[in-house]
Amino acid sequence: MNERVNKMLEYNRVFVDNELFSKYATSKYPDRKIAILSCMDTRMTELLPAALGFKNGDVKIIKNAGGQISHPYGSVIFSLLVAIYELGVDTVLVIGHDDCGVRILDGEKIVEKMKSKGITQEALDEAERNHRNPIEWMTGFGDVCQAVEKTMGIIKTHPLIHSGVEVYGFVMNPETGEVRQVQHV
Repeated sequence: MNERVNKMLEYNRVFVDNELFSKYATSKYPDRKIAILSCMDTRMTELLPAALGFKNGDVKIIKNAGGQISHPYGSVIFSLLVAIYELGVDTVLVIGHDDCGVRILDGEKIVEKMKSKGITQEALDEAERNHRNPIEWMTGFGDVCQAVEKTMGIIKTHPLIHSGVEVYGFVMNPETGEVRQVQHV
């Protein structure tokens, strides 16, 4: 294992041995009945819950690149369905953020980086046959407010999500934690 993973495991032993986990005790059910879909940006890891007043156990947080839904029957919708039907969630917050790197992704450059690391054209063709064109798939979404609106629309109109689920959209400043609401049209 590499040094970073070894350090993580060493810390974990100390964490468990000293029962540092006790302050995080909660159930699997979100106390506030909220699920959040947001970006995996490292600036949002602690800032997002802190800026919104959430503590461990309050909400379910689903994170991915860009905080978006790329497939209407993929893992994000699966997670939301579990949260709604098994864990009592009745409100979904879609939270994008300013200065999101996914917004400006260049799909052609990413595919070239894949090829430089040994990914074959055959593998890229297989991805296209099974999902979609890798260049299109890896290209950024442009405007963050429009991306949040699109994601909200997918959730609000999804045939497996009942109409009683409330859906709200926000964009967060990743430096200050300030949020502004995005209206779904």
